[in-house]
Amino acid sequence: MTDYLQGNFPLESVPLSKSAVNTAMSKTDDTSGKLALTIAAAGTERKAGEILLLRVADVSYLSDYFVMMTGYSRVQVRAIAAAIEAKVESDWNRRPLRTEGKTEGSWVLQDYGDVIVHIMMPKEREFYNLEAFWIHAERISLPNSDQEVEDKPK
Repeated sequence: MTDYLQGNFPLESVPLSKSAVNTAMSKTDDTSGKLALTIAAAGTERKAGEILLLRVADVSYLSDYFVMMTGYSRVQVRAIAAAIEAKVESDWNRRPLRTEGKTEGSWVLQDYGDVIVHIMMPKEREFYNLEAFWIHAERISLPNSDQEVEDKPK
């Protein structure tokens, strides 16, 4: 039996040191991270709220990143999904592998393989609470363009 368990394996499944600033700089050097940032930017252009970028590669085999955002009407959710598809296709020459929920418009899921996008209405986002489910995932901070505008001298 000892033949199968050789080596020093870490006891914790999630790294203890998580610095949002260092993470944003180091983890987004990979293409998955850059794609996730492109998706977040497309959501911002369509006024998506509460954009959250999670690096789930260390805690899940499903994907490297999840991008979650809120749309405040079914029309806005569809518009955000369309804007993401257009931006990723123009910048990355990629289309989603699968898209679900576009006709209903309350929760659209776009699967790009290494990045999975969830665009939800507030009610669905609160009910399903995916942030709590993926609590062990690393949160990546996004630059806030509204803060930069407010900080500039007038």
